[in-house]
Amino acid sequence: VSLATSGPEGLDCSPRGDLPGFVRIHDAKTLMMPDRRGNNRCDSLRNIVRDPRVGLLFLIPGSGSTLRVNGRAFVTAEPELLASFKMEGKAPRTVIVMNVEEIYFQCARAIVRSDLWNPDKRIDPAALPTPGQILAEMSEHTVGGEKYDREWPERARQTMW
Repeated sequence: VSLATSGPEGLDCSPRGDLPGFVRIHDAKTLMMPDRRGNNRCDSLRNIVRDPRVGLLFLIPGSGSTLRVNGRAFVTAEPELLASFKMEGKAPRTVIVMNVEEIYFQCARAIVRSDLWNPDKRIDPAALPTPGQILAEMSEHTVGGEKYDREWPERARQTMW
């Protein structure tokens, strides 16, 4: 799912993911989503605190359909709720609670035109610059580089949940 928020600095749209069912339906008008460890940026959370309007766009691998959900959210660190979202013994830092105002399917044409889920259309990762290369270029080689790319798999493994 992509989470879209708005704040004084502008718009933010960030991917969220977890095992199937990670966005929990609490009741007919409320969704809950754990905020797991990530890149340690708090853009979305900061935006929600200042402007609760949010949008979710669900993409389901293999499906041409997308589901859009708009509403207002708040961030909670209520211990019992955090504990209910534990994975491998680790609770999320916070949970985003969304009050749903509208929900609808988005036209599937963009997904169909892009052939997004076709494995034959996937780009070979070796043909793309690596995150380390991009970071190094953007930072005039003060961060990133080969070491960043080499250490990434272990960092990801240790901080997945």
